[in-house]
Amino acid sequence: MKLSARNQFQGTVTSIKEGQAMAEVVVKVGNLEFVAAITDGSVKGMGLKVNDSVLVAVKATEVMIGK
Repeated sequence: MKLSARNQFQGTVTSIKEGQAMAEVVVKVGNLEFVAAITDGSVKGMGLKVNDSVLVAVKATEVMIGK
């Protein structure tokens, strides 16, 4: 799969919390965890399961840091 996003990371799904319409998917990449909110339909359509190897792509217009 080719994407225009430059920030791409290979990782492993560590948890999936499905709701009525949305799911929270946690992906471990090295020492980091990415949390994505995606539709339940996307989880089912991709057949996502814990321990699956996935690609995390980050395309943002803004990144904030606070202290």
